[in-house]
Amino acid sequence: MRLRVGVLVSGRGSNLEALIRASKDAQYPARVAVVCANRECPALEIAKKAGIFRQLFRLSEYPDREARDREMAQLLQQHGVELVVCAGYDAILEKPFIRRFKGRIINIHPSLLPEFAGTMDAVAMALESGARETGCTVHIVTDDVDAGPVLAQQRVEVRPDDTVESLRERIQAEEHVLLPAVVKRLAGQPLPISV
Repeated sequence: MRLRVGVLVSGRGSNLEALIRASKDAQYPARVAVVCANRECPALEIAKKAGIFRQLFRLSEYPDREARDREMAQLLQQHGVELVVCAGYDAILEKPFIRRFKGRIINIHPSLLPEFAGTMDAVAMALESGARETGCTVHIVTDDVDAGPVLAQQRVEVRPDDTVESLRERIQAEEHVLLPAVVKRLAGQPLPISV
């Protein structure tokens, strides 16, 4: 039985694509069961092309974030999701959602946490800070934004001629390897992960 993964997205969906690509291997122990988005985005089209159930949860259609997250959690549970993966999801999950999936939510962040935590501009901040290296981190989601236990990191050199775009591209290339590797590892151990 393959681990059933729910992926939360907001953007291009390149990490979603990496997970889908990994799961095409019959030996890969996980598969994307459902994709949830908080806005219209290319990631939804990727899910559609892959034949994966997807749903849009626009905040404007709910009284508040908690109500939106509650409905999203219900959908994930209806699809038997065992692990939630935030893959470029740009909203902070509400505490009741995190409690419901405690130890079963991971996030990929484009920095070596704890550096440049709590922002969607981590790549630009790394460049502006003059850092010689940055990278990406997969961590467990807790109530404290980008502060949950680190599961894996990959370092990326910051080159003197880097732009935000060139650096982001190299970080994302590493994310596309790191995230499927972490999901594979988690599929082989009991969940929830103790936090």
